[in-house]
Amino acid sequence: MGLVEELKWRGLLHQTTAGEAATIKHLGSASRTGYCGFDPTKDSLTIGGFIAIKLLMHLQRAGHTPIVLMGGGTGMIGDPSGKDAERTLMTRDEIEANVAGQRRILEKLLDFSPRVSNRAVIVNNADWLTQLGFIEVLRDVGKHFSVNAMIQRDSVKQRLEAREQGISYTEFSYMLLQAYDFLHLRRTAGCSLQLAGSDQYGNIVSGVDLIHYTLGREGEHTEAYGITSPLVTRSDGKKMGKSERGAIFLSADRTSPYALYQYFVNVDDADVVRFLKWFTFLEEGRIAELAAEHEQAPQKRVAHRALAAAMTEVVHGAAERERAERASEALFSGDVRGLDERTLGEVFADVPSTDHARGELTGEGADLAALLATTTLATSKREARQFLQTGAIAVNGERVGPDHRLRETDLLHGTRILLRRGKRQWHATRWQ
Repeated sequence: MGLVEELKWRGLLHQTTAGEAATIKHLGSASRTGYCGFDPTKDSLTIGGFIAIKLLMHLQRAGHTPIVLMGGGTGMIGDPSGKDAERTLMTRDEIEANVAGQRRILEKLLDFSPRVSNRAVIVNNADWLTQLGFIEVLRDVGKHFSVNAMIQRDSVKQRLEAREQGISYTEFSYMLLQAYDFLHLRRTAGCSLQLAGSDQYGNIVSGVDLIHYTLGREGEHTEAYGITSPLVTRSDGKKMGKSERGAIFLSADRTSPYALYQYFVNVDDADVVRFLKWFTFLEEGRIAELAAEHEQAPQKRVAHRALAAAMTEVVHGAAERERAERASEALFSGDVRGLDERTLGEVFADVPSTDHARGELTGEGADLAALLATTTLATSKREARQFLQTGAIAVNGERVGPDHRLRETDLLHGTRILLRRGKRQWHATRWQ
């Protein structure tokens, strides 16, 4: 199956600049080179940005060569697309740090091995954009752009209509630089395809046009194509990539593998099949099987677990996926004693917690009923005794009675005791 056909059945094909048939013919006639750009606004990419990476992964799997374009140069300007106000300009040091952080993620997801003929390549547009002169840009690039057409672009039009914000000449010129990137890569790397989200369609067309104007005049090949994917949104219309606690990142230091797993295992039922197509590389037949299982027994969350497992393995590897699965099962069953210290910390990082003096655990130990009254699990000592008498309280996953006292032997990894009321309400106690 070719790239266009693959993207189409997955719901990842939104637009093509030359039509599907012409694009399929171009990609099917030889091994091509395509690129996608990444804006270095942060030192990590979110799962919303994962789709852009996945486009390049599909491109490489289809036998073509992917180029990762790091926007070290365009990042100094800022893309106005999707923004209702002017960006705060970053320093070069900030941009370079963000480029380095994103590069580490991209190098894990694409194949850069010299053993493959279509190995991925990373370039930084600061290498050529910072070398351009202002007059050179106006003559060789700006000459081919109509201001009349530029102000009709959604990214510009919305800002012009919002008079309070407006748009600076700096951000207005962004599309010239992105178009020049495509021209530069067409000249230097034979790159004939740009991939991006649907909000970049106008910028891609500008690049295609610039290639036709410039290379056509010079008598060179002018083949240039664009493919866009739909913007990733949830069934409720909200932007993908955020949880109640904030953005979900692709780097483990920002979002742990367990947290990534939990995000996907808890997606809305209305989203799970669509996300299996978008985020995983599972085959069409397997996704159809999971969709049928989900339709018959949604409470089993088989499709959700498959989505979470596949996404966690792609981003963090099989070992981290296995850890996340074990942690998820331990949290559900309550059997948390077998979790290693790091996983334990990740799993219970966001549950309510309190700090206590370790000395209370010595001798006769700490009165559990009295301690429960100081946590989120009980409002008073009397209520805590009632919960204990009915067997509603568990210590480290094991149910205890009304006379239980906490001792040092209850400590997990020497620092924590985990309390649970019922099946889902947890409270972490830390002892120092």
